[in-house]
Amino acid sequence: MVDVEKIKTITVVGAGTMGHGIAEVAAIAGYNVYLVDINKEILDNAIEKIKWSLQKLSEKGMLRDSVDTVLSRIKTVVNLDEQGNYTQEFAEVLKKTDFMIEAIIERLDLKQKLFAFADEHAPEHAILATNTSSLPITEIASATKRPEKVVGMHFFNPPPLMPLVEVIKGEKTSDETVQVTVALAKKFGKQPVVVKKDVPGFIVNRILGRFLNTGCHIVAKGLATIEEVDATVKYVLGLPMGIFELSDYSGIDVFYYVFQAMRERGFKITPCPLYEEKFKKGEYGMKTGKGFYTYPAPGKYVRPNIPKDLAGKIDPVLLLAPAVNEAAWLLRNDVATKEDIDKAVKLGLGWPKGVFEFADEYGIDKIVEALRKLKEELGLEEMEPDPLLVEMVEKGLLGRKTGKGFYEYGEVEEIKKKTIIIRKEKPIAWIILNRPKRLNALSPELLKELGEALDELEEDNDVRVVILKGEGRAFSAGADVTAFAGVTPIDVAKFSRKFQELTLKIQFYTKPVIAALHGYVLGGGLELAMSTDIRIAAEGTMLGQPEINLGFIPGAGGTQRLPRLIPKGHAKLLIYTGDMIPAEEAAKLGLVEKVVPLERLEQEARALALKLAEKPPLALMAAKYAVEYGLESNIWAGLALEAHLFGLLFSTEDVIEGVTAFLEKRKPKFKGR
Repeated sequence: MVDVEKIKTITVVGAGTMGHGIAEVAAIAGYNVYLVDINKEILDNAIEKIKWSLQKLSEKGMLRDSVDTVLSRIKTVVNLDEQGNYTQEFAEVLKKTDFMIEAIIERLDLKQKLFAFADEHAPEHAILATNTSSLPITEIASATKRPEKVVGMHFFNPPPLMPLVEVIKGEKTSDETVQVTVALAKKFGKQPVVVKKDVPGFIVNRILGRFLNTGCHIVAKGLATIEEVDATVKYVLGLPMGIFELSDYSGIDVFYYVFQAMRERGFKITPCPLYEEKFKKGEYGMKTGKGFYTYPAPGKYVRPNIPKDLAGKIDPVLLLAPAVNEAAWLLRNDVATKEDIDKAVKLGLGWPKGVFEFADEYGIDKIVEALRKLKEELGLEEMEPDPLLVEMVEKGLLGRKTGKGFYEYGEVEEIKKKTIIIRKEKPIAWIILNRPKRLNALSPELLKELGEALDELEEDNDVRVVILKGEGRAFSAGADVTAFAGVTPIDVAKFSRKFQELTLKIQFYTKPVIAALHGYVLGGGLELAMSTDIRIAAEGTMLGQPEINLGFIPGAGGTQRLPRLIPKGHAKLLIYTGDMIPAEEAAKLGLVEKVVPLERLEQEARALALKLAEKPPLALMAAKYAVEYGLESNIWAGLALEAHLFGLLFSTEDVIEGVTAFLEKRKPKFKGR
């Protein structure tokens, strides 16, 4: 068996988009490379593209050697004569080859012919790899007498920039061949994942296929528009491109052929009629000037206009669930490890989180519910929840909210007080107002327990974000007026002052505080919510300051915070009339930042909290202080504070970590130091 250190010469067959990129990667890594194709014109064009790419990399300081030095390592070879037979020159090149990577057209017969010829002429130790994205490694290997040395080595476009390589094991591929291929990918500067079984689509294309096809079916069924799906994918899930945007950019025809090839080899998928419709019309996307969106001219890419306010009109879990289901199938069938599956979607698709990380965040139970809903509404059998997901739900392994899902997050701690519940799902914590029979009316005891809980969580370094919500049918319908029976005006003033101190504590808290609002958010409940950093409201939530109807005025900051959040006239109108407004109107005024369906309130709050928890804690605190203290002073004082905090942050370890991670193109891990 060849040792990776003994590999000196690499032959890349196919000089198209992928082939010339792979040859460039190998040459940059210091290998002698033969780039092979059917005629000189194709090869000359490939060399020009490699030269252009190398110059760009050199300008960015990403090349260790000079452009000329790298280019000198690549020699071109024509492998077909006028009769269409392989040339003797190609045979001689194969005799010198330690590792071959095939990147020709996706036709099994042509690949098998090439591999049979390579098997005949390459030395016994040589490994023969294919860059196929859809054809079985086993079927390609069957054309050789060395199936144990045939392996999949699937690069992503463009190879010089994309870090992922899928290493696929055919039925007869030896473990040693896989190990050498993984080691070679690392020598190339890539991050390999191992696909342990030769399944159609491997990891990335299976998950991507399920994701794209589901979004398309949802639109075809009239459950959402193209723009609503793409806005949700981009602005809620945080993916680089929407489903239809990506389809247009990569080519609808490309996905059509790849998914067709996967389906022919056993991938259970019901093709979305919209893809077939576009394919038959020749509307392939950007390359033809029209696909799901329209472009200025064929081949001229301009980002489609996808309005941000459409984000969340479709539940993101409905889009994500089939991808999770596919990933669960891969894991249950031991095709790949969960770590490699998550790495594949992050590096190969640019997802901000792994598919299992997303699942744990939204909740495995919600994933299963979404799959059952899709199966019913779309009539697709492939939406049946994978047994692994069903088993996890039955065992209570729901993800972050139970402390364990696909990954472990530590035990979820729940502390029940008389009037509140403290729930720690590190790195976030929930404070739940727990007087549901009284619509979470705010009593002196509740305010006291809430203040103590905030103090405790402020000292817990494992908690980075706090969420306030209410148990039962409301967030809070206001102060408990029954507590005022028989009290003096001085007692009421003291209560008001203590309540104000609590809202000030929240406003100037050292950690972000999110309010998850539903039902009624009235009087003191609204004053409590207004002191938080961000408010997310469920559809149907009613907000107001009705104190005027009882003969008094807001007493916990309502007269001050409301006109700071919304136009003064609207604030006066709400306070003077005591009227309630729905969440949708509150959002237009700026009183709440986001309105979501009630069933998604908790997942939206958790998703935002987890996103904030990934940010540097000290910088978040500084940003909050700069905004809050700045707004309560004049612009000169505010700017001075901003400059002071800006400079102070440069002394923290988190800044070093943030800059280092940026340069290393990895996700930073902030520690709050």
